[in-house]
Amino acid sequence: MASIAALGIGSGLDLNGLLNQLEASERQRLQPITQQQRSFEARISAYGKLQSALTKFQDATSALNLSTTYKATKSAVNSDALTVAAASNTPPGTYNVDVTGLARAYTIATQGVADSAAQLGAGAGNISFTLANGTSHSIDLADGSTSLEDVRNAINNGQSDVQASIINDGSGTPYRLVLNSATTGTEASITNITYGGALAGNLASDAATETLAENAELAVNGIAITSQTNVVEDAIQGVTLSLAKPGQAQVSITRDAEAITGQVEEFVTAYNELQTLVTKMTDYDVGSDTPGQLLGDSGVRTIQSRMSALMGETVTGQFSMLSDIGISRELGGQLKIDENKLAAVVQNDLPKLQEFLAGSDTVQGFAEKAKTTLTNLLADDGPIQSRLKGFESTIERLDERYFREEQRIASTVDIYRKQFAQMDSMIASMNSTSAYLTQQFSSLNAQLNKS
Repeated sequence: MASIAALGIGSGLDLNGLLNQLEASERQRLQPITQQQRSFEARISAYGKLQSALTKFQDATSALNLSTTYKATKSAVNSDALTVAAASNTPPGTYNVDVTGLARAYTIATQGVADSAAQLGAGAGNISFTLANGTSHSIDLADGSTSLEDVRNAINNGQSDVQASIINDGSGTPYRLVLNSATTGTEASITNITYGGALAGNLASDAATETLAENAELAVNGIAITSQTNVVEDAIQGVTLSLAKPGQAQVSITRDAEAITGQVEEFVTAYNELQTLVTKMTDYDVGSDTPGQLLGDSGVRTIQSRMSALMGETVTGQFSMLSDIGISRELGGQLKIDENKLAAVVQNDLPKLQEFLAGSDTVQGFAEKAKTTLTNLLADDGPIQSRLKGFESTIERLDERYFREEQRIASTVDIYRKQFAQMDSMIASMNSTSAYLTQQFSSLNAQLNKS
């Protein structure tokens, strides 16, 4: 059988070009399938965005269902004697703090040596120390590794309760080993230091350099408190005090109305973003004559219906509807906040707000009702997943149809190719016969003319 490249050689016709045109024409049958595939892929993408928006709204709603949301507090201090960090649900209150002393770490230095790299004695060495809390450490040094630098490195590598360093005091024997407790307070203080082996007699503590450890001392509302560190936790419930210097300060823990209002605003923003997305996906752009990706989609209609019903839910209590806390629905379906009304509710009626949104032992709050609605919408058997599964199944069938259609097109083109090859061969044979006859007639005419 003649190949595509050989088509037209016998006839002189552009059979390859004609075959390509016929194949292109046949492949037009694939365009409707491709368009349907893209349409369903676009719907899957749209539903993915819709699912993401619903999940974001679910997260914002879930925050309103937590009791801790309504216990949010903020802290302030009026002095640089300390800084304060409070947990978000710390009980409100005002506390007078008087810092009378800061915690400090124990430190002591050794007598000086002339060369920090020189061995301090023959043979192996040892240094041991005990802390006030009863912890003991013994550091061994091998023969030939007893210089002041070796001692420093061995201490730092061998444990973490005591830190060693070397200072140079500029004297004739300037190098001193300095030992510091790694943490402040009397419990971390070094109570005993012993130098043994090659270090005995060659390294000794200098009592004049000893700085005793001290605990932080403060009073909170007149109650005396001591702390091993300058970071004092839970002297005030849920509050961490970081002491900076002696002095007096007033620590205020107040209800964080802005944080509570912000959670309600996040709920409204997430809902409005969801509504904007749904509107865009189900709208028809007259200017560009373009329908939304989910225009007329039954799953979206279900979501719209349930969300609309949710926004109209009532709660048994002093606040029964969203409008009671300053949230109203506009004509286009968006939510709008009356900031002054919401701020007044947070400031003056926080328990009622919490009961309306988060509920109580006897009242199902709005957020709990929203949780039920959103959980059902996002469930595996909900409208979103059902539609996605249907779209994916349709795309699979379109893929199969596309494959079968391509096979039919290939078969049709192959038939065309064979027919063209036969025609090309037949025309080539006819051209050959024609040329032979023409030659014979020319020869016959020439003989007749001679006679």
